[in-house]
Amino acid sequence: ETPPLPFIAMPTTAGTGAEVTRNAVIGVPEHRRKVSLRDPRMLPDIAIVDPALTDDCPRDVTLASGLDAITQVIEPYLCTRANAMTDALCRDAIPRGLQALKRLMEGEDAGARDEMAWVSLCGGMALANAGLGAVHGLAGPLGGLAGAPHGAICGVLLPPVLVANRRAVGDPAVIARFDEVAGWIGNAFGLPEGMSLETAASVLAQWSRDNGLPVLSAMGVDAAIRASAAEAAATSSSMKANPAALSAADLDAVMLAAG
Repeated sequence: ETPPLPFIAMPTTAGTGAEVTRNAVIGVPEHRRKVSLRDPRMLPDIAIVDPALTDDCPRDVTLASGLDAITQVIEPYLCTRANAMTDALCRDAIPRGLQALKRLMEGEDAGARDEMAWVSLCGGMALANAGLGAVHGLAGPLGGLAGAPHGAICGVLLPPVLVANRRAVGDPAVIARFDEVAGWIGNAFGLPEGMSLETAASVLAQWSRDNGLPVLSAMGVDAAIRASAAEAAATSSSMKANPAALSAADLDAVMLAAG
């Protein structure tokens, strides 16, 4: 009997890190839904991550997928299931990802492509072993309801979710992690040391818009979609590891802040 061929995954964007997860997403446009699936059989036998496959990726795809990759190393670092292994991955990858994506928005850069491929891979391993948070809790429903690209939704939600979570968190140890993230963002964008998370998040949001990332309303998200997304996010698996309890009103405010 011929043995089965190995299941090989080769990513061509630096974003989801799905090549090292058992996760997949299926879009059901007629029902305006994106359904997340998880099964051990979807974990590849071999992942071949060649950064050269992402060279000259279109600028808008690079930005959106890159912000998704960065979100997927920030959320596991801040989530309730963070652990020593994922911390090691994320502490290294967050600043590297921010700096590399900034370079790629200034021009094609093979070294920055290498960095983003590594960050995306780290994000896949981190989310598979810790979890995510409210950015992805909202991004799933919004992607189905509005039909907008996942990475673009994550990118525009990341700054206001960081601010909302930071305000709601009470544990000093977790607050210290948010302050670390603020420092990494600040360092990437040349901000003074000790800058608040609110300021760092605002700078990241403005930089993303300046580089072409659309706001939520430009992706077709209106009040009705926001209400449906907030309701769906409450039961999302990603929300289970969010570092703070956010109400439907909090989530609506986050989406409003994302334009």
